[in-house]
Amino acid sequence: MKRKVFVLLFLALISTAFKKDKPAYRLFNQSGKEVTYSKMVNDLQGADMIFFGELHDNPIAHWLQYELTSDLYEAKGKDLMLAAEMFESDNQIIINEYMKGAISESSFENETRLWKNYQTDYKPLVRFAKDSGLVFVASNIPRRYASLVFSKGFEGLEELSETARRFIHPLPIPYDPELKCYKDMLKMEGMGGAHTNENLPKAQAVKDATMAHFILKHWQPGKQIIHFNGSYHSDNFQGIVWYIQQNHPELIIRTITTKLQDNLDVVEEEHVNAANYILVIPETMTRTY
Repeated sequence: MKRKVFVLLFLALISTAFKKDKPAYRLFNQSGKEVTYSKMVNDLQGADMIFFGELHDNPIAHWLQYELTSDLYEAKGKDLMLAAEMFESDNQIIINEYMKGAISESSFENETRLWKNYQTDYKPLVRFAKDSGLVFVASNIPRRYASLVFSKGFEGLEELSETARRFIHPLPIPYDPELKCYKDMLKMEGMGGAHTNENLPKAQAVKDATMAHFILKHWQPGKQIIHFNGSYHSDNFQGIVWYIQQNHPELIIRTITTKLQDNLDVVEEEHVNAANYILVIPETMTRTY
Protein backbone atom coordinates (compact mmCIF):
# COMPACT_ATOMS: atom_id res chain seq x y z
CA MET A 1 0.00 0.00 0.00
CA LYS A 2 2.83 2.38 0.91
CA ARG A 3 4.51 1.58 -2.41
CA LYS A 4 1.35 2.44 -4.32
CA VAL A 5 1.04 5.76 -2.49
CA PHE A 6 4.69 6.51 -3.24
CA VAL A 7 4.20 5.78 -6.96
CA LEU A 8 1.14 8.02 -7.09
CA LEU A 9 2.98 10.84 -5.38
CA PHE A 10 5.92 10.42 -7.76
CA LEU A 11 3.64 10.58 -10.79
CA ALA A 12 1.95 13.68 -9.41
CA LEU A 13 5.31 15.36 -8.95
CA ILE A 14 6.33 14.43 -12.49
CA SER A 15 3.13 15.86 -13.94
CA THR A 16 3.64 19.18 -12.16
CA ALA A 17 7.35 19.35 -12.95
CA PHE A 18 6.72 19.23 -16.69
CA LYS A 19 4.29 21.70 -18.18
CA LYS A 20 1.85 20.81 -20.92
CA ASP A 21 2.78 20.87 -24.60
CA LYS A 22 3.67 24.24 -26.10
CA PRO A 23 2.10 24.55 -29.56
CA ALA A 24 3.52 27.19 -31.86
CA TYR A 25 0.00 28.16 -32.95
CA ARG A 26 -3.65 27.31 -32.82
CA LEU A 27 -6.44 28.03 -35.28
CA PHE A 28 -9.93 29.22 -34.42
CA ASN A 29 -12.94 30.12 -36.51
CA GLN A 30 -14.69 33.48 -36.49
CA SER A 31 -16.75 32.68 -33.39
CA GLY A 32 -13.74 31.43 -31.43
CA LYS A 33 -14.13 27.67 -31.85
CA GLU A 34 -10.90 25.77 -32.44
CA VAL A 35 -10.56 24.26 -35.93
CA THR A 36 -7.98 22.07 -37.62
CA TYR A 37 -5.69 23.28 -40.35
CA SER A 38 -7.14 20.72 -42.78
CA LYS A 39 -10.69 21.93 -42.15
CA MET A 40 -9.60 25.50 -42.85
CA VAL A 41 -7.88 24.51 -46.09
CA ASN A 42 -10.94 22.61 -47.26
CA ASP A 43 -13.10 25.68 -46.67
CA LEU A 44 -10.63 28.06 -48.32
CA GLN A 45 -10.63 26.05 -51.52
CA GLY A 46 -14.10 27.38 -52.27
CA ALA A 47 -13.13 31.05 -51.99
CA ASP A 48 -12.54 33.47 -54.84
CA MET A 49 -10.20 35.55 -52.71
CA ILE A 50 -8.28 34.86 -49.52
CA PHE A 51 -6.69 37.57 -47.40
CA PHE A 52 -3.96 36.30 -45.09
CA GLY A 53 -3.44 39.01 -42.49
CA GLU A 54 0.00 38.69 -40.96
CA LEU A 55 2.16 40.31 -38.35
CA HIS A 56 5.09 41.31 -40.53
CA ASP A 57 7.79 40.06 -38.16
CA ASN A 58 6.13 36.78 -37.12
CA PRO A 59 7.85 33.60 -38.35
CA ILE A 60 4.87 31.31 -37.72
CA ALA A 61 2.58 33.44 -39.87
CA HIS A 62 5.14 33.43 -42.69
CA TRP A 63 5.66 29.68 -42.43
CA LEU A 64 1.91 29.05 -42.53
CA GLN A 65 1.55 31.35 -45.54
CA TYR A 66 3.97 29.17 -47.45
CA GLU A 67 2.33 25.93 -46.33
CA LEU A 68 -1.13 27.23 -47.20
CA THR A 69 0.05 28.39 -50.61
CA SER A 70 1.57 25.00 -51.30
CA ASP A 71 -1.60 23.16 -50.23
CA LEU A 72 -3.90 25.42 -52.22
CA TYR A 73 -1.68 24.90 -55.25
CA GLU A 74 -2.17 21.15 -54.84
CA ALA A 75 -5.91 21.76 -55.17
CA LYS A 76 -6.00 24.66 -57.64
CA GLY A 77 -2.88 24.32 -59.76
CA LYS A 78 -2.44 27.19 -62.24
CA ASP A 79 -5.80 28.63 -61.17
CA LEU A 80 -4.08 29.94 -58.05
CA MET A 81 -2.71 33.48 -58.05
CA LEU A 82 -0.60 35.25 -55.43
CA ALA A 83 -0.63 38.93 -54.50
CA ALA A 84 1.04 40.94 -51.77
CA GLU A 85 1.07 44.28 -50.01
CA MET A 86 4.86 44.02 -49.85
CA PHE A 87 5.25 44.83 -53.56
CA GLU A 88 4.27 48.16 -55.10
CA SER A 89 2.28 48.39 -58.30
CA ASP A 90 4.97 50.20 -60.30
CA ASN A 91 7.23 47.17 -59.78
CA GLN A 92 4.80 44.81 -61.50
CA ILE A 93 6.75 44.82 -64.75
CA ILE A 94 9.92 43.78 -62.90
CA ILE A 95 8.06 40.95 -61.17
CA ASN A 96 6.60 39.79 -64.50
CA GLU A 97 10.03 39.78 -66.12
CA TYR A 98 11.49 37.77 -63.26
CA MET A 99 8.61 35.29 -63.26
CA LYS A 100 9.10 34.69 -66.99
CA GLY A 101 12.87 34.30 -66.63
CA ALA A 102 13.62 37.42 -68.66
CA ILE A 103 15.78 38.87 -65.89
CA SER A 104 17.95 37.24 -63.24
CA GLU A 105 17.07 36.89 -59.58
CA SER A 106 19.81 39.35 -58.64
CA SER A 107 18.46 41.94 -61.10
CA PHE A 108 14.97 41.47 -59.70
CA GLU A 109 16.15 41.91 -56.12
CA ASN A 110 18.36 44.89 -56.91
CA GLU A 111 15.71 46.80 -58.84
CA THR A 112 12.64 46.06 -56.71
CA ARG A 113 11.99 48.01 -53.50
CA LEU A 114 12.07 44.99 -51.22
CA TRP A 115 11.12 44.96 -47.56
CA LYS A 116 13.96 44.35 -45.12
CA ASN A 117 12.63 40.88 -44.26
CA TYR A 118 12.19 39.83 -47.89
CA GLN A 119 14.94 37.21 -47.87
CA THR A 120 13.51 35.27 -44.92
CA ASP A 121 9.78 35.92 -45.18
CA TYR A 122 8.65 36.67 -48.74
CA LYS A 123 11.30 35.23 -51.02
CA PRO A 124 10.01 31.67 -50.48
CA LEU A 125 6.57 32.76 -51.75
CA VAL A 126 8.02 34.57 -54.77
CA ARG A 127 10.17 31.58 -55.66
CA PHE A 128 7.20 29.25 -55.23
CA ALA A 129 5.20 31.36 -57.67
CA LYS A 130 8.07 31.44 -60.17
CA ASP A 131 8.76 27.71 -59.96
CA SER A 132 5.05 26.92 -60.27
CA GLY A 133 4.33 29.36 -63.11
CA LEU A 134 1.86 31.40 -61.06
CA VAL A 135 0.90 35.04 -61.44
CA PHE A 136 2.25 37.25 -58.65
CA VAL A 137 0.54 40.61 -58.24
CA ALA A 138 2.24 43.70 -56.83
CA SER A 139 -0.85 45.26 -55.30
CA ASN A 140 0.27 48.14 -53.10
CA ILE A 141 0.42 51.83 -53.93
CA PRO A 142 3.94 53.19 -54.44
CA ARG A 143 4.91 54.51 -51.03
CA ARG A 144 5.73 57.99 -52.40
CA TYR A 145 2.05 58.44 -53.31
CA ALA A 146 0.84 57.22 -49.91
CA SER A 147 3.21 59.79 -48.40
CA LEU A 148 1.69 62.41 -50.68
CA VAL A 149 -1.77 61.65 -49.29
CA PHE A 150 -0.43 61.84 -45.75
CA SER A 151 0.96 65.31 -46.39
CA LYS A 152 -1.73 66.75 -48.68
CA GLY A 153 -4.77 64.50 -48.43
CA PHE A 154 -6.46 62.90 -51.43
CA GLU A 155 -6.21 66.26 -53.19
CA GLY A 156 -2.47 65.70 -53.54
CA LEU A 157 -3.11 62.83 -55.94
CA GLU A 158 -4.68 65.24 -58.42
CA GLU A 159 -1.21 66.70 -58.98
CA LEU A 160 0.01 63.40 -60.43
CA SER A 161 0.44 62.82 -64.14
CA GLU A 162 -1.78 60.40 -66.03
CA THR A 163 1.15 57.99 -66.15
CA ALA A 164 1.58 58.10 -62.39
CA ARG A 165 -2.13 57.58 -61.80
CA ARG A 166 -1.92 54.18 -63.48
CA PHE A 167 -0.34 52.89 -60.28
CA ILE A 168 -3.14 53.88 -57.91
CA HIS A 169 -6.87 53.38 -57.54
CA PRO A 170 -8.74 55.57 -60.06
CA LEU A 171 -9.63 59.01 -58.71
CA PRO A 172 -11.57 60.04 -56.75
CA ILE A 173 -10.70 57.65 -53.93
CA PRO A 174 -13.83 56.31 -52.19
CA TYR A 175 -13.52 56.86 -48.44
CA ASP A 176 -15.69 56.23 -45.41
CA PRO A 177 -14.13 57.94 -42.36
CA GLU A 178 -16.65 56.17 -40.10
CA LEU A 179 -15.14 52.73 -40.72
CA LYS A 180 -13.67 51.49 -37.46
CA CYS A 181 -10.30 50.70 -39.00
CA TYR A 182 -9.85 54.35 -39.99
CA LYS A 183 -11.43 55.94 -36.92
CA ASP A 184 -9.14 53.91 -34.68
CA MET A 185 -6.05 55.19 -36.49
CA LEU A 186 -6.71 58.70 -35.22
CA LYS A 187 -6.17 57.33 -31.72
CA MET A 188 -2.90 55.57 -32.58
CA GLU A 189 -0.21 58.20 -32.15
CA GLY A 190 3.06 57.17 -33.72
CA MET A 191 1.65 54.38 -35.92
CA GLY A 192 4.32 53.58 -38.47
CA GLY A 193 6.43 56.41 -37.11
CA ALA A 194 3.88 59.00 -38.21
CA HIS A 195 2.18 61.68 -36.14
CA THR A 196 -1.59 61.36 -36.07
CA ASN A 197 -3.58 63.78 -38.20
CA GLU A 198 -6.71 63.56 -40.31
CA ASN A 199 -4.67 62.44 -43.32
CA LEU A 200 -3.22 59.35 -41.62
CA PRO A 201 -6.31 57.17 -42.15
CA LYS A 202 -6.61 58.57 -45.68
CA ALA A 203 -3.08 57.35 -46.40
CA GLN A 204 -4.15 53.94 -45.10
CA ALA A 205 -7.33 54.05 -47.18
CA VAL A 206 -5.50 54.84 -50.41
CA LYS A 207 -3.35 51.75 -49.79
CA ASP A 208 -6.44 49.62 -49.18
CA ALA A 209 -8.23 51.01 -52.21
CA THR A 210 -5.22 50.50 -54.47
CA MET A 211 -4.65 46.95 -53.29
CA ALA A 212 -8.31 46.16 -53.91
CA HIS A 213 -8.08 47.75 -57.36
CA PHE A 214 -5.11 45.67 -58.51
CA ILE A 215 -6.45 42.47 -56.98
CA LEU A 216 -9.66 42.92 -58.96
CA LYS A 217 -7.73 43.93 -62.08
CA HIS A 218 -5.82 40.62 -62.13
CA TRP A 219 -8.43 38.23 -60.73
CA GLN A 220 -10.63 36.33 -63.16
CA PRO A 221 -13.71 34.14 -62.59
CA GLY A 222 -12.63 30.57 -61.91
CA LYS A 223 -9.34 31.73 -60.42
CA GLN A 224 -8.39 31.99 -56.77
CA ILE A 225 -6.14 34.72 -55.43
CA ILE A 226 -4.45 34.72 -52.04
CA HIS A 227 -3.31 38.11 -50.85
CA PHE A 228 -0.69 38.62 -48.15
CA ASN A 229 -1.05 41.76 -46.09
CA GLY A 230 -0.72 43.14 -42.60
CA SER A 231 -3.70 42.06 -40.52
CA TYR A 232 -4.85 45.65 -40.10
CA HIS A 233 -5.62 45.82 -43.83
CA SER A 234 -8.27 43.09 -43.65
CA ASP A 235 -9.28 42.68 -39.99
CA ASN A 236 -12.99 42.88 -39.23
CA PHE A 237 -13.65 42.51 -42.98
CA GLN A 238 -12.74 46.14 -43.51
CA GLY A 239 -9.82 47.77 -45.31
CA ILE A 240 -9.13 45.99 -48.59
CA VAL A 241 -12.12 43.68 -48.13
CA TRP A 242 -14.50 46.63 -47.74
CA TYR A 243 -13.29 48.17 -50.98
CA ILE A 244 -13.75 44.94 -52.91
CA GLN A 245 -17.21 44.30 -51.52
CA GLN A 246 -18.48 47.75 -52.46
CA ASN A 247 -18.73 46.74 -56.10
CA HIS A 248 -18.44 42.95 -55.90
CA PRO A 249 -20.55 41.65 -53.01
CA GLU A 250 -21.03 38.39 -54.88
CA LEU A 251 -17.41 37.30 -54.47
CA ILE A 252 -16.63 34.60 -51.92
CA ILE A 253 -14.01 36.09 -49.63
CA ARG A 254 -12.26 34.43 -46.72
CA THR A 255 -9.92 36.15 -44.28
CA ILE A 256 -7.24 35.00 -41.86
CA THR A 257 -5.79 37.17 -39.12
CA THR A 258 -2.77 36.70 -36.87
CA LYS A 259 -2.94 37.50 -33.17
CA LEU A 260 -0.49 37.20 -30.28
CA GLN A 261 -1.77 35.91 -26.94
CA ASP A 262 -0.34 34.65 -23.65
CA ASN A 263 -2.94 31.87 -23.58
CA LEU A 264 -3.57 29.79 -26.69
CA ASP A 265 -6.48 27.83 -25.24
CA VAL A 266 -9.13 30.41 -26.16
CA VAL A 267 -9.44 33.44 -28.40
CA GLU A 268 -9.41 36.68 -26.46
CA GLU A 269 -12.74 38.47 -26.72
CA GLU A 270 -11.29 41.43 -28.64
CA HIS A 271 -10.12 39.06 -31.40
CA VAL A 272 -13.39 37.16 -31.89
CA ASN A 273 -15.01 37.98 -35.25
CA ALA A 274 -11.84 39.66 -36.53
CA ALA A 275 -11.64 37.20 -39.44
CA ASN A 276 -13.01 33.91 -40.72
CA TYR A 277 -9.95 32.24 -39.23
CA ILE A 278 -7.89 33.47 -36.32
CA LEU A 279 -4.28 32.30 -36.11
CA VAL A 280 -3.24 32.58 -32.46
CA ILE A 281 0.48 32.56 -31.68
CA PRO A 282 2.31 32.84 -28.33
CA GLU A 283 3.35 36.32 -27.28
CA THR A 284 6.85 34.95 -26.68
CA MET A 285 7.35 33.81 -30.27
CA THR A 286 10.62 35.00 -31.79
CA ARG A 287 10.57 37.65 -34.50
CA THR A 288 12.19 37.81 -37.90
CA TYR A 289 13.44 41.37 -37.30
